[in-house]
Amino acid sequence: MSSSSKVKLVELFYDVISPYSWLAFEVLCRYRNVWNINLKLRPALLGGVYKGAGNKGPDDVPRKFHYMVTDLLRLGSYAGVPLRVPAQPINVLLGKGSLPAMRFVTAVAEDSAGDAKVERVSRELWTRIWSNGQDINQLSSLAEVGQKAGLSARKVEELLEQSQSKAIKDKLWNTTEKALDYGGFGFPLTVCHVEGEPKVFFGSDRFELMAHCLGERWVGPKPVHPSVMDSQSHATMRAAMAS
Repeated sequence: MSSSSKVKLVELFYDVISPYSWLAFEVLCRYRNVWNINLKLRPALLGGVYKGAGNKGPDDVPRKFHYMVTDLLRLGSYAGVPLRVPAQPINVLLGKGSLPAMRFVTAVAEDSAGDAKVERVSRELWTRIWSNGQDINQLSSLAEVGQKAGLSARKVEELLEQSQSKAIKDKLWNTTEKALDYGGFGFPLTVCHVEGEPKVFFGSDRFELMAHCLGERWVGPKPVHPSVMDSQSHATMRAAMAS
């Protein structure tokens, strides 16, 4: 971990319909024990951000969409995230959406004292849609996700009921509006709070700049904990001295 004494807040706004959000999510989850940060997960609606920002989806530019499919496979391999593009990605992105799923994640977030359960549920949802090509919006699908994430059947039933409440719907929309307030136009949106100022980054390929703003070091998408790096460095030095 960095020698900087002050822990910096890092917010990740995401929607499980966004595969690029999965990449950013996994990398930041790995770095929270390497960088001196407090990572907060902010489940929100990508469609709401697109609408609020007047943005267009990748399907509006066929060449861009074709590139995205190839790009995702390369990025998944690079980052160690098991990304696979669904058979009908346009239908997944635009036809089915993720509203019930993100309401469920929001209900989990509001019920939990920390982000551990939110992390597990979000990861299970990404795995279903972007690795296994499975549904994420049917109640039975969400129940399976919740139980795979370690929630009891009773708790899952309770959270699914809560996900339909006005309070959860309002919370999800308020978080989406917060992303828009930060200037968001798509996901993932990462906000690093440095000396009272929010530094906003879009996409899953801005980690070098985040590290620079945070006063940290970027060592690739699969970092080794500093204590391990130190021991490896010492071992290398000993080997060099012995040769």
